[in-house]
Amino acid sequence: MKPILVPLLVVLVQSCIVRTTPISEEADNVFLERYALSSTPNIVEADGYPFENYYVTTGDGYILNIHRIPFGLSGKKNNKVAYLQHGLLQSSSDWILNGPGKALAYILADEGYDVWMGNARGNTYSRNHSVFDPNTDSRFWQFSWHDIGVVDVPTMIDFVLEKTGADGVYYAGHSQGTTVYFVMTSMKPEYNSKIKAQVSLAPIAYMSHLTSPLLRIVAFWQKPAVFLLDLIGMDEFLPGHGFMSMLSSKICTEGIGSLLCSNVLFALCGFSPKQMNTTKIPLIMANTPAGSSTKQIIHYGQEISSGKFRQYDFGMIENRKKYGSIWPPAYDLGKVTAPTYLIYSKNDWLAATRDVEQLYKELGSPKAKFLVSDHMFNHLDFTFGKDAPKLVYSKVISLFSRHN
Repeated sequence: MKPILVPLLVVLVQSCIVRTTPISEEADNVFLERYALSSTPNIVEADGYPFENYYVTTGDGYILNIHRIPFGLSGKKNNKVAYLQHGLLQSSSDWILNGPGKALAYILADEGYDVWMGNARGNTYSRNHSVFDPNTDSRFWQFSWHDIGVVDVPTMIDFVLEKTGADGVYYAGHSQGTTVYFVMTSMKPEYNSKIKAQVSLAPIAYMSHLTSPLLRIVAFWQKPAVFLLDLIGMDEFLPGHGFMSMLSSKICTEGIGSLLCSNVLFALCGFSPKQMNTTKIPLIMANTPAGSSTKQIIHYGQEISSGKFRQYDFGMIENRKKYGSIWPPAYDLGKVTAPTYLIYSKNDWLAATRDVEQLYKELGSPKAKFLVSDHMFNHLDFTFGKDAPKLVYSKVISLFSRHN
């Protein structure tokens, strides 16, 4: 076995072994029914909320699926439109898996918001293109989160504004959902005026100080890319072939092995046992990882290695052709002028406090930053944590309410 695979497997085992806790006896039939449904549309409807499904095609042919909860069950209506953007390897399901009264999409809907949840290209719901077949055509996967920021999110926001007649959205993003926001508002500053307020949960731009072992490995190996791509998939991250497929066929069939290989998300982001409701792990695993391109992962690896927040590095020769410089250009965060708030935590494996503080200093006109009071709160706790409604979502509601 190649030496690098040993620490990779150790990281995966350490991060996932805690998930061997069986479903609690407290898990009732309602939860099990939600697990069996295992898709955003079915879960939302099973939870009794109205649901609408939309598709929009980007200028470069990607067909994106947008999910909508037009109103909640409280009877409130404030005529405000909320837009939620998921993180890396995730989807719109992140915003509803915690269930009514606990998931941000439901909380916002019950506060009177018209809630829209975007799905980035390449994930479960947006794995479609007008020309390229994602299963057979490598060209489908030639994108990073830069493309999601400059194409997908602006396209989805414009669609939402057209459908609702609103003049701006209240944007909440998690992880990569914040990265693409910073890309969009710096590369297309006209979109700042379409954001009423933005709250970044576990914001990611700079990544020099992250502690995720798996992403550190990716950062180390992103230069000898042939080996890395052979390890995690040439086009689609963790596709059904190559090393991870072999690993799956050998040790991922039952017990710890099955849990280990079902979801790499915890290996990337960390795990906070106190915050995780173990009865919900099967539901989470049924929805994540939701798909991404390998270039998204490599782009983050480049951020870690360079210490910069900049566009994708194609190498000196290709950079010269594409950018007119041997180095990729940095994103000008000074152009991010929409009302922006950062919520971050000390135990976040990806969004380190020092990196978040650097980001905050460089934003054009940031409003405020808030450190979560639970110092063990981790990256995924912003979406799946038991205390997220109290520690995070109440703050989101409060911050949104400051802007009309």
